[in-house]
Amino acid sequence: NVGGFYRMRETLRARVQRLRNETGQKVSLVGWSLGGVFARDLALSLPDAVRSVVTLGSPFAREIQATNARRLYEQVTGEKTADARPDDLAKIAGDLPVPATSIYTKTDGVVNWRCSLARENDHSENIEILLASHVGLGGNPAALWAIADRLAQPEGEFKPFRRSGPFALAYGRLTSDAAR
Repeated sequence: NVGGFYRMRETLRARVQRLRNETGQKVSLVGWSLGGVFARDLALSLPDAVRSVVTLGSPFAREIQATNARRLYEQVTGEKTADARPDDLAKIAGDLPVPATSIYTKTDGVVNWRCSLARENDHSENIEILLASHVGLGGNPAALWAIADRLAQPEGEFKPFRRSGPFALAYGRLTSDAAR
């Protein structure tokens, strides 16, 4: 998070393209917080190199300034969230050309959970983890189970996550009312 979005953008694009070229396979991206914003941007700019995207507590939708880490981000990176390009924000918040899953928690504490909701469609979904924190999402067993399930899908296929298995009670259900 210290590089800043605009300063790191080209570096990350080159890295994903290099991985694609070296392996001959598309890359699945799992991004936590700002990493998820990067992952969504990479999927948009390199759809032939990205297989799928999973984000955790990532502020990519609605009001990106609705985060308790905004001032720290601005101080560390020198980038102001208010300077983000509106067309970039709209694209990153929109539909991706690859399967996408947003994992979020309403008890995040850093990112407003509404900023982590993707528009659901035939290859995009939201998975709520109950009683988790922003910092805890990366090690949360239910989140890790969901990530593994998403990564296990065959390339080019998408089936919505089934809230079942050993952590079934840890998943919430997104309703149209919850997104408001």
